[in-house]
Amino acid sequence: MPELPEAERAREALERHAVGRVVADADDSDSFVCRPWPPGGLREALVGHRVTGVDRVGKQLLIETDGPVLGLHLGMSGSLRFDDDPALRFKRFALAFTDGGNMVLRDPRRLGRVTLDPVRGRLGPDAMEVSLERFRDLVGRSRAPVKARLLNQQALAGVGNLLADEALWRAGIDPRRRGVDLDLEELARLRRAVRAAIRAALKAGGTGRSAFARARALGVCPRHGSELSTAKVGGRTTRWCPLDQH
Repeated sequence: MPELPEAERAREALERHAVGRVVADADDSDSFVCRPWPPGGLREALVGHRVTGVDRVGKQLLIETDGPVLGLHLGMSGSLRFDDDPALRFKRFALAFTDGGNMVLRDPRRLGRVTLDPVRGRLGPDAMEVSLERFRDLVGRSRAPVKARLLNQQALAGVGNLLADEALWRAGIDPRRRGVDLDLEELARLRRAVRAAIRAALKAGGTGRSAFARARALGVCPRHGSELSTAKVGGRTTRWCPLDQH
């Protein structure tokens, strides 16, 4: 399931494979993934423009051109392919470049999203870049369970279910506690844990490949092998170690 680390790896790939290339054509025929744009709308806006840069806020990718900005979200199963077979299965959106190559959004579950000039203000600060003061303000003043607050993309952009569980485990914080009940030291520890979980996922090659994620799937604590507790928090399946996360 793509979270911030997967989006960051996709951003890096876009920088390597798309920047400097000129759009010759676009396949925006999937009206669900490209909503609310009608088929042909994205193509008309993008053809002839050069990709000048790539940015990311949380899980949202921003492909900058010398014209509009193309917003791209991988959803739960999306991935990007470059200079691949244009007949690739589960193709939901594609750009063809004037040099003959392409970029394809492959998304089996069809939960990705492609749009033009997305409103950046709808997302909170990026989880990897948020300052300590801003983190304390966004998380520490919330009366919601801290796990639910971490998942709120308007508060903190980029943290998904697995990253939230790992960060709370690293910080030794019960996911059911309210943000307002965390003291300043706990909030600082949690911010460090969020960043550490992201770095671990990037190093492992994906959120689901970290040591914590593998142990979580087995229902055991990666630190000492004890059984993890499981409950729904913020509407998502949540696992934590009752020995470490008091």
